[in-house]
Amino acid sequence: MTKVSSQDMGNLPIGKLLIQQAVPASIGILVMSLNILVDTIFVGNWIGSTAIAAINVVLPVSFFIAALGMAIGVGGSSIISRALGADNKEKALKTFGNQLTLTFLFTVTFAIFGLYFVDTLIPAFGGKGNIFDPAKVYYEIILYGVPVLGFVMLGNNVIRAEGKPKFAMYAMLIPSIGNLVLDYVFINVLDYGMAGAAWATTGSYVVSFLFIFWYFLSKHSELKINLSHFGFDKTIVSEIGSLGFVTLARQAIVSVTFLLVNNALYNFGGETSVTAYAIVGRLSMFALFPVFGITQGFIPIAGYNYGAEHYSRVKEVIYTAIKYATILGALVFIGLMVFPEVITKWFTTDVDVINVTPSNMRWTFAAVPIVALQLIGAAYFQAVGKALPALLLTLTRQAIFFIPLMYILPLYFGELGIWMSFPISDVLSTIVTAYFLHREVKINLNPKAIE
Repeated sequence: MTKVSSQDMGNLPIGKLLIQQAVPASIGILVMSLNILVDTIFVGNWIGSTAIAAINVVLPVSFFIAALGMAIGVGGSSIISRALGADNKEKALKTFGNQLTLTFLFTVTFAIFGLYFVDTLIPAFGGKGNIFDPAKVYYEIILYGVPVLGFVMLGNNVIRAEGKPKFAMYAMLIPSIGNLVLDYVFINVLDYGMAGAAWATTGSYVVSFLFIFWYFLSKHSELKINLSHFGFDKTIVSEIGSLGFVTLARQAIVSVTFLLVNNALYNFGGETSVTAYAIVGRLSMFALFPVFGITQGFIPIAGYNYGAEHYSRVKEVIYTAIKYATILGALVFIGLMVFPEVITKWFTTDVDVINVTPSNMRWTFAAVPIVALQLIGAAYFQAVGKALPALLLTLTRQAIFFIPLMYILPLYFGELGIWMSFPISDVLSTIVTAYFLHREVKINLNPKAIE
């Protein structure tokens, strides 16, 4: 493998650099999302459609705890990218050490808390009726491995901050492929049911953790820390917290949204509607994998060049990322609008679910072509260390627009109003993000160009 250094992010042409960073990220997200899709297909066909709803109920809790690792990873990685860009290696090392300490403390604490309140949390997130028992089985096993998942999320973001997208891709491929293999063994061969699905997921992340641990010990990583780097630095912890809170808030809102939508749909259409939402939710990462990949590739480039005060390159990567992601988003949109019935039948043979899911899928993804601008705009502010605008723009889509809409629109349109809330909130949040991003580029990136 050709050795890639972090300095390349300040020297290579933006178009080439973005592709170099985004393609491995996209492949990793694609395989991870395929894993989620195939996992759902296996569960739906080998266990039953109720099992799909059960997994969807568990996701908000496990995602939130795992998001602690992701938040610390993203927040710290912004600091690492800018520190490497400013040639401040010691700050990058101290940041990484503090990230590891924070991730251990938070993920273990919240996993214990989540297990203690299992019987309260599952019904609160929509695990009622026939969904409760399989959801509890899945939930308890998944939470045993959530701290490991937190470290995987942390490590993946730090590897990308170093400018090593291929290794970050491998860290995503390993659990994805491993989960599919273990799914087949535990569910289909050994017939462990929901417990098998949960152990397959947990085991796959343990393997990924071992790979990431090897990476940081190997010659490929520039971040060689020692015990002194694990001690908390108040300034660094504060910056990790402020930037990481953006990611944590986003994941928390995702969890809250799952809770609210699962309960609202259960009240309107019972288990069938909850299952339809589970399918659509599982499809979202797969459908948008190229947009997410470009966003992931964009973040370290923007952060490094901002830290190096190469402001014209920051502007260029913003425009290039939005252009590429919008084109890919439009292609995804066409596929989802044309083939929703075919896609739904991948997951289940339940006639009721097949009847209601396609139209709901079209509503959910109706604004996909413009979502790229919102994602990249919010990611820019996080990449350059501007926590408050990053937080506000991250919250606009679901907290500020979606949640109020999902309560207001059903008063006039019934269950359809919930599904209509998705594209309307996407459009409104994109308009707000476009305004603030344009203002940022015009005021803060033009006068300071020093190249």
